[in-house]
Amino acid sequence: MTPPRSNGDGRTGRQRRRLTATEVDLDVVRQRALLVGTGAGTRGADEAEASLDELALLADTAGAEPVEQVLQRRDTPDPATYIGKGKADELRGLADSLDVDVVIFDDELSPAQQRNLENLFARDVVDRVALILDIFAQHASSQEGMVQVELAQLRYRLPRLRGRGLTLSQQGAGIGTRGPGETQLEVDRRRILRRVTKLERDLARLASTRATQRKARRRRDLPTVALVGYTNAGKSTLLNRLTEADVVVENRLFSTLDPTTRRLRLPGGEVVLVSDTVGFVRRLPHQLVEAFRSTLEEVADADLLLHVVDASSVEAEEQIAAVHEVLREIEAAHVPELVVANKQDLATPDEIDAVLGAHPDAVAVSAVTGEGVDKLLEQVASRLRALARIVELSVPYDRGDVIAALHRDGEVLVEVHEQRATRVRARVPDAELGRFREFLVG
Repeated sequence: MTPPRSNGDGRTGRQRRRLTATEVDLDVVRQRALLVGTGAGTRGADEAEASLDELALLADTAGAEPVEQVLQRRDTPDPATYIGKGKADELRGLADSLDVDVVIFDDELSPAQQRNLENLFARDVVDRVALILDIFAQHASSQEGMVQVELAQLRYRLPRLRGRGLTLSQQGAGIGTRGPGETQLEVDRRRILRRVTKLERDLARLASTRATQRKARRRRDLPTVALVGYTNAGKSTLLNRLTEADVVVENRLFSTLDPTTRRLRLPGGEVVLVSDTVGFVRRLPHQLVEAFRSTLEEVADADLLLHVVDASSVEAEEQIAAVHEVLREIEAAHVPELVVANKQDLATPDEIDAVLGAHPDAVAVSAVTGEGVDKLLEQVASRLRALARIVELSVPYDRGDVIAALHRDGEVLVEVHEQRATRVRARVPDAELGRFREFLVG
């Protein structure tokens, strides 16, 4: 085995990889990372390069320092090494010359590919899925978040277990105990499966609690609005601007994982619940989607989605497409959507116009400065009123307060003055319908 390399600071490479998250945050030391992409399955070179640039942001968020990016165009991955034996040998020399600690691939590697590459490079090899899982593990703070992340990690690691064959097998000297017995690999696999079963039970219990909370909110008949969008699009900043939620905001990918729900009063006086959700990303690992399904049900159960878009990004449309892909995966594509072109303070007029042109009903805002937020609230109120039930009421002439309340809390479509009462056809939110029940017709 190759001995650990010294880093000139008294630590070996292996010791450097074990530093705590606090030390990484303080930039005491950071892993040096070589990033590798092939563009397999992408539409073109531009998209492959954009994906590799995003991988660099993910690596930085995880606490590594990307020192070099290598893009190899391939139609199909090599079954043994993903990049081919010749390219792998070339990258081994590059990794040695750059003194990198870890090689990060922009796609999911099979267990065999990862094992072959680690043997060849004599250093850690990580794929995109493991990198995102590591970031989620760093940022999970609630009990549910930590359970979800651990479950996703174990599901990812299970097919990648590496035993040492028969060298750690259980053997005995008595009758019935001779032979290879159970290998360490089988022991590890059984231990992980047992842990997965326990975490699934815990997650089911937490999901039941979350479902009960959603039912309680539904009983209060308050409309729900969910903030969705690509990671780092500004969802948490917008939630803070709208509701003074005091959610942690960082210029990093996946800075918030745990959903936050706050009350918001709209310009017409209506009260709605607004929920922040985990950010999405291209090729979000399916292990995470499955583990976070109970959390993401907040999105599928919402009355309206505010799709927050970083209008200053040159990849705004690609990010919108990535979010729509995840929404389809969690069966939330049917929920009405309002696109919010955020970061108006950073985007150029042409970038804002590009988003608004592609999405005519979109609203441009700056969650940092508050510009455009009033128009956004008006749009939210209008969209929710449009979703409200249309009812017909007969209101006596001496109940002018009811007519005023219908205009204030609903949307009056038709108002006809008859002989003894005013006949009104209006959209009325479910939360307000009970106040007018005695005047309903039919």
